[in-house]
Amino acid sequence: MSRAATVLTEYLQWDFLTFTQRCFAELHGGEPLPVSYHLELMAERLHNVLEGKIRRSVINVPPRHLKSIMASVAFPAFCFGWRPTIQIICVSYGQDIADKHARDCRTIMNTKWYRDLFGITLTGQRAQELVASTGGVRYATSIGGTLTGRGADIIIIDDPHKSDEVLSEPSRRSVIDWLQNTAYSRLNDKKTGRIVLVMQRLHEEDLAGAALAQGGWDLLRLPAIAEQDEEFKLSTYVNSRCLRRRKGEALDPIRQPLETLAKLRAETGEYNFASQYQQAPVPASGGMVKRAWFRTYRPAELPPHLEIVQSWDTASKAGEFNDYSVCTTWGIAGNKAYLIHVHRDRHEYPSLKRAVREQQQIHRASVVLIEDKSSGIQLAQELFHEGLRAVQRYSSQIGKFERMHAQTGVIENGLVLVPESEPWLDAYLHELTLFPRGKHDDQVDSTSQFLEWLKQRSMSPRAMFGSYGR
Repeated sequence: MSRAATVLTEYLQWDFLTFTQRCFAELHGGEPLPVSYHLELMAERLHNVLEGKIRRSVINVPPRHLKSIMASVAFPAFCFGWRPTIQIICVSYGQDIADKHARDCRTIMNTKWYRDLFGITLTGQRAQELVASTGGVRYATSIGGTLTGRGADIIIIDDPHKSDEVLSEPSRRSVIDWLQNTAYSRLNDKKTGRIVLVMQRLHEEDLAGAALAQGGWDLLRLPAIAEQDEEFKLSTYVNSRCLRRRKGEALDPIRQPLETLAKLRAETGEYNFASQYQQAPVPASGGMVKRAWFRTYRPAELPPHLEIVQSWDTASKAGEFNDYSVCTTWGIAGNKAYLIHVHRDRHEYPSLKRAVREQQQIHRASVVLIEDKSSGIQLAQELFHEGLRAVQRYSSQIGKFERMHAQTGVIENGLVLVPESEPWLDAYLHELTLFPRGKHDDQVDSTSQFLEWLKQRSMSPRAMFGSYGR
């Protein structure tokens, strides 16, 4: 073996970052993986977990920064080389993701270079379980998945939350309960067992937030854009030195430069960007929508030939006096939505039905959205069969909080315009900017229903809702 080959072998055996680079190339057709700031820091942190220097580690890193290939694919394979009989449990929010990581790890361990490097082969290769010839095991499961009879020296939790469910308190609570009631009990040795939690932040009270609030967890927080000058002391097999990043610099300037991050900030909105990319979730107890985000227009500035769409949020049941029914009327031009009118009143069922007809006739709406639940079910059925063909049922798959949260980006980007002055405007903006702490949310629901429908329609000519008569 040449001197160069000998040195490379030593680096692959002893330096986890070098090993990760080799794994990346194997899985990406030989594409090289440039060394970057965040990869060096994550590699050192994971190596310290392997050596037992860190027992509880939270690593917060933005999406698409290679955390999964490092933590869920390369790290277990590297661990077998150092601790041949180690037992590892790898967890993700869904079994399909967990199985994908397991397949990638299997691919690495089945290569000739890996077998030659550590003298390890796989004797068991079930979808969820990799068994090394030395006795080591890597087991893949999901949050809430079966772990009966399973034990671990290291538990790796990689993105435990589904991004479209994390705003649900019961969903977050179930993940936290899994950590507290299941994960801890699976450690073979409660004194030396290690848990790694690697994830993007999604909510102030997500699993990382709960772990850090509990105390005893080491934190590596890596915002996409440095919020202040950073300095980390790094000690690896290769060398010891200081890593520095200046305020305002990108975490991975090659793969996600500042220009790309600026576009992502605009597309996702400040609320989401702060959580997912800056790892600094803000409390979701109010202020989700800012008044300053709404651009205004004068009547003379309305584009010609607007498509008129109405969105109804009806009282929870027909005949109920305590709740408001709301119709927001919108004009669509290009990628902009103009709020034209808000009808908000308490109705018994007969007057509600008349109000839907009247509002449609006044504004000549081509589409009248009515949510397909509670009083809206009967209302939409009767109006459609009585000849109001503009009526379309709409059914959302997420809760009202999640639905409004998903629309903050389009509002923040100035694509939702309101009139400069209308009698109903102040009450409308007050409710939207107070949500979810306000007493009422009917105008919020009407607005988010329309914006979600508009987004769905832009993704597909046939929206996800249906209409009667099919």
